[in-house]
Amino acid sequence: MATLLRTCEPFDLRGLSSARRFEKEKRKPNPSRVLYQRRSQRSSFRAAMAAEGLKKGIAEFYNESSGLWESIWGEHMHHGFYDTTTPASFSDHRSAQIRMVDEALRFACVPEDSSKWPKRVVDVGCGIGGSSRYLAKKYGAQCQGITLSPVQAQRAQALAVAEGLADKVSFQVADALDQPFPDGHFDLVWSMESGEHMPDKNKFVSELTRVAAPGATIIIVTWCHRDLSQSEDSLKPDEITLLNKICNAYYLPEWCSPSDYVKIAESLSLKDIKTADWSDNVAPFWPAVIQSAFTWKGFISLLRSGWKSIKGALVMPLMIEGYNKKLIKFTIITCRKPE
Repeated sequence: MATLLRTCEPFDLRGLSSARRFEKEKRKPNPSRVLYQRRSQRSSFRAAMAAEGLKKGIAEFYNESSGLWESIWGEHMHHGFYDTTTPASFSDHRSAQIRMVDEALRFACVPEDSSKWPKRVVDVGCGIGGSSRYLAKKYGAQCQGITLSPVQAQRAQALAVAEGLADKVSFQVADALDQPFPDGHFDLVWSMESGEHMPDKNKFVSELTRVAAPGATIIIVTWCHRDLSQSEDSLKPDEITLLNKICNAYYLPEWCSPSDYVKIAESLSLKDIKTADWSDNVAPFWPAVIQSAFTWKGFISLLRSGWKSIKGALVMPLMIEGYNKKLIKFTIITCRKPE
């Protein structure tokens, strides 16, 4: 027995001591891990603050500029669609905006058969509700619009009441990346020129998909940068500089390409994915906007609207430059949620 004790005792003590040391070391904070966690937390905090700052800037920009836009261009706050074979006239610009809506519906193959019309529509980034009211009248659908701008939401609702559509359309302030709607609720998910404001394009398309009903059509019309060639890792420095100037004026995060949207849609298992470059079809739009700004009414309204609107007006020639350089692509992406 004594021999056994002498043999086992040192082993047991060393084992116990090693175990205690291991537990003690395990409880000690790992400096590298702590540093990484702190950096990660700071990075997440900065990203969250940047996202909140972007949302605030977007809301303030549209709070300030929407009245100006409506007074000159009417209820549709987006590009017009023009026939590339016919010179555009100033009187055609408002009808071109309606044509943009119809062309997007046609491209997405939204059924013309009234028995298959969408019954519930969401307008993501609704502006003052031009698309929502148009779709409600066209299809007899219930439409819900969301915007970050309280001014836009209030004005959109007032116009709906004035047009006798208060029972058909409604508007609220909400984040497109965190929509206040149940899963699978809408037959048509509509985003007309709001995607460029989204800081997380993956989350944006994911949220559009979440609220879409099985079999629903998703339509995204947005500003993109050109697709990169196989030999490119990024845009050219001068292209990035140009886009950054536009971003600073219009409160836009980082741009993406049409192929980026396609990859996101494919990753979400969306079906019937189609894209088209409509840059040539919208070419007359920005020169017309600039022309309207130099009318007496446009000039006075611009001065009264505030600095954010003035800053936006000053970079309008850069949009034309971006289109002329084939850098900016006015893109439509349509797809369908699987049944």
